[in-house]
Amino acid sequence: MDRRVLFASLILLAGGATGVGVALFAFVGIDEGAVDAEIVWETDPVEGDDGSGAVVATMDGDPVVVQSTTADGERVVRATAVGGDVAWRTPLSAIAAGDAAGGDGDTGSGDAGGADDPPGTSRLVAGTLDGESVVAFTTAPGSLVVLDAADGSTRFTVDLDGPGGIRPAIGDLDADGGSEVAAATADGRVVAVADGGDTVFETSLGEPVDRRPLIVGSGGDESGDAAADARGIAVATVGGEETTVRLLDANGDARWTATPSVTPLSWNAADTRRGPVIALGGTNGNLEAIEVADGSSRYEVGLQDLPVTVGEADRGRIHVGGVRSVWAVDLLDGEVVWKQQYGGDTRVNAPGVGTVSADAGTGPVAVNREGDVLALNPSGEAIARGDVGAAVVYAGPLFADVTGDGTDEVLVVTEDGRIVALDD
Repeated sequence: MDRRVLFASLILLAGGATGVGVALFAFVGIDEGAVDAEIVWETDPVEGDDGSGAVVATMDGDPVVVQSTTADGERVVRATAVGGDVAWRTPLSAIAAGDAAGGDGDTGSGDAGGADDPPGTSRLVAGTLDGESVVAFTTAPGSLVVLDAADGSTRFTVDLDGPGGIRPAIGDLDADGGSEVAAATADGRVVAVADGGDTVFETSLGEPVDRRPLIVGSGGDESGDAAADARGIAVATVGGEETTVRLLDANGDARWTATPSVTPLSWNAADTRRGPVIALGGTNGNLEAIEVADGSSRYEVGLQDLPVTVGEADRGRIHVGGVRSVWAVDLLDGEVVWKQQYGGDTRVNAPGVGTVSADAGTGPVAVNREGDVLALNPSGEAIARGDVGAAVVYAGPLFADVTGDGTDEVLVVTEDGRIVALDD
């Protein structure tokens, strides 16, 4: 393949008062030899989903895309199987009524049917509890709901005792090998529950929660020793004009409290060989990494003067989307390994990581607001590109092997709830 790769050294400097470091990176031009991705299947639009909250889960070993939608005037969570058939639907009225059987493919019209403005839900999160694939979310009135991905049945619900609508987290909070679920309310309550719904802890922070909680795992240093204190639930709150980040332990007690330099637009957690970090994408275009062990700032690096969005990590790098650009930043020292530019002046959503090519291996994939898709190899070179047609896209990519070829296809959920699967 004839690749056009442009390398240029770029030094990002900022005044010492800002704490922004110096970085060198290679600028990687769009590769004209990248293959064109083709749409292999797509669904019709659905009401109530803008695409930002959809997830991929597993049903009987096969992938399903789970969305929070509306049907018959009420909120419904539904799963779409490969090819576009609806596998199950679970209306919130059934959950509220204690119907543990969940949905069976019917749209359902519960007591809320015909309502003009059905209760909202948070974005969804997929994970595993006790070896089974689940999907979790919170409702605006203040419930945490966990559904079995196999059939949409209700695994458990928890009253959060406060307004919900914030995406929960699933992860191993106490290092026992199993996962817990953590949820936060808008007014500052944090609740962690075990895989059966029993309360692990609940606490009140006294300040509004700014974004989804993160369950962060224990990393290790270069010698392989575990960082025992680098585990817990990270929560961001807003008091006045400042954002405060706290790490809560398995008892709900704060290990540390920190005020980041950036005002975070997004965040994510990642492990490194020197312990885990929390990566924050700032509204000022800077990326900051906070040490999970003690809340100190590992580094801050300027990427552009417009807001940036933190995506997924791979190979010791965090991938970040901004306006018309994607970056790979080394998690250890903040060095910008490469920058890929595409999409004119369009904002790029949070990049994901998937294996869309057996030859290239695992690599980042970016989707911009206009639905342009760009798959990259670990060096930042484009290997495939495509688009979903005339559409607005707010979400990053999802991944699933929908063709059975052993590699991932890229799934994009558009503003109108349409699911589009692209294959190179």
